[in-house]
Amino acid sequence: MTSVDSDWPALLKDNSRTGGQQAAAARAPSRARWQVRLGSAVRSSPVLRDGILYVTAVSGTLHAIDSQSGRTKWKFQASGLVHSTPSICGDKVLFGCDDGRIYAVSCESGARSWEAVSQGEVWTSPVARDGIVYFGSADARLYAINANTGTAQWKQEVGGRIYSTPFVTDKGIVFGCGDANVYSVDPSSGKILWRTATGNGIDSSPAVTADTVVIGSEDFWVYALDANTGAVRWKYETGLGIASSPAISGELAIIGSKDGYVYALETATGRLRWKAQAGDVVTAPPVIANGIVCIQAGGTFAFETNSGKLAWRAGLGGAVQSVPVLTDKVIYLTSLDGEVYALE
Repeated sequence: MTSVDSDWPALLKDNSRTGGQQAAAARAPSRARWQVRLGSAVRSSPVLRDGILYVTAVSGTLHAIDSQSGRTKWKFQASGLVHSTPSICGDKVLFGCDDGRIYAVSCESGARSWEAVSQGEVWTSPVARDGIVYFGSADARLYAINANTGTAQWKQEVGGRIYSTPFVTDKGIVFGCGDANVYSVDPSSGKILWRTATGNGIDSSPAVTADTVVIGSEDFWVYALDANTGAVRWKYETGLGIASSPAISGELAIIGSKDGYVYALETATGRLRWKAQAGDVVTAPPVIANGIVCIQAGGTFAFETNSGKLAWRAGLGGAVQSVPVLTDKVIYLTSLDGEVYALE
């Protein structure tokens, strides 16, 4: 078993979307502990708890894999394709499906606990907080459901498809939308608190720190918004659209752009601290470890957090939207060709 400190139960490690920030992965991996072929492409990111890696394949299969040996513990088959990154809530693994459902599966047995239904594909990662699970759907609605039963609590319709995983705080649930707006809705009722327009659709998932929302838009800009009012505090223009999601490290917000660069911006001011080229296109979110930023872009790149200097690179199969899981000794990766790697 891995230690509790190695757990990585949600997209970008936790609901704070810090992207890791533990003493891990500061050096280049030298070998593969194991490598598993799933037989289907993987477009989501893995999550980890209690020594079990949970991976959703596009074919609709959720795999529970022993993180030490690479052996499969169990599989669960959904009824549609899957692009959603799973998240762990209590003793359940939750993930969205192109059939419009959210599935809750037992971590121990792989048996289905419940399912909740929307009217469009669910590519977002479910976010659990205080016994409620929140998720957006391509049916242009945000849903709140009971984490124990899957019973609907409320739903709120917006102006476009939702491919942005929401960020949940006590004051509001913040997410981007295909109608080019960033929304904040009330966690208890779903009532819209504010909306802020950008110039194009938004697939980026926001991060919130110190009452500031950071999010990217397909209009090429990174936005920092007041979390209470939605007012624009600053924005920064990159060279192309942004599907990557930001990770926050202290005073820096780090995000990738389809122009191939990773940007480190001061969260308070938007001033560029550094930018570094990671590939032709960057759509994956970064993760932050011991002094480095890891990001997938046709391989895994590690840049020094302070300077943006390339620290190391691992040339594996391209993983367009995947986020690597960083632990003290091992990096877990998934790739578009359906491989799962444990690198040490």
